[in-house]
Amino acid sequence: MNDYIASLIQTTCISLIGVVSIFPLTGMTGLFSFGQAAYMAVGAYVSGILAVKLGMPFWLCLLLGVLSCGLLAIIIGYPTLKLRKDYFSLMSLCLGEAVTAVLNKFGTITGGAAGLSNIPKKSTMPLIIISAVVTVALVALFKNSRFGRMSLAIKADELAAKSFGINVFAHKMKVYIFTSMIAGYAGVLYAFYLTYLDPNLFGWTRSSEWVIFLFFGGVNSLTGSVLSTIILTVLPEILRFASSARIVMYTVLILLVINFKPNGLLGEKELRIPVRKQFRTRTRG
Repeated sequence: MNDYIASLIQTTCISLIGVVSIFPLTGMTGLFSFGQAAYMAVGAYVSGILAVKLGMPFWLCLLLGVLSCGLLAIIIGYPTLKLRKDYFSLMSLCLGEAVTAVLNKFGTITGGAAGLSNIPKKSTMPLIIISAVVTVALVALFKNSRFGRMSLAIKADELAAKSFGINVFAHKMKVYIFTSMIAGYAGVLYAFYLTYLDPNLFGWTRSSEWVIFLFFGGVNSLTGSVLSTIILTVLPEILRFASSARIVMYTVLILLVINFKPNGLLGEKELRIPVRKQFRTRTRG
């Protein structure tokens, strides 16, 4: 396998973790986040700074990077998740810009616009691929759990969910923390894969790209999110032969899907693997 293919696989898997991190929040709970890349930035920079400035080992940097995202989610989520959903969306957009501004401002720590370099390369291909698979499996378990059904109930009708005894605010907080930590994990992998960080890597464009991927595949379908991330990440590379026309072709494809499949490629459909059925058949045999 050449370096180009290996790089494409790894960046696709990291993007997949980021897109999947939005799914429980937006696809299941109905909270539209336009600043999810901010948590990716926090995870990346916290772990990167700890490795470069303090020489901490990779796994400790990973743990602290992910936990820092959970802490930030608590600080941000506590006042904002009590607001209406549209205000939360606006806040998430502001958060993304605020994090980028802070990273640029404190250049002595973060490297500022010049970036943070000399991060050790610890994110190997097996680690990144396994991380993507485990993340998708974890979110799939979340969707099919009682906790996931509570999220869907909140998305459908918050008042009805409250009448059934669901603590809506507490549940939103748990989902927000969970998804923020996943995005932070993607950031840690990205930092130790790229070995260099720049605040512009985590701007609103990355967050909006993830949201586009989510809606392209079907906001209610985890399988659709996985499929769309692979297609929309790999397709621009395939269309490189078209030079400047590739952006037009890429945009036309998205518009066609939006026009003819307004609910996304898969809508609410999911790929189901009948593991239990196969297991029962084998045990009976």
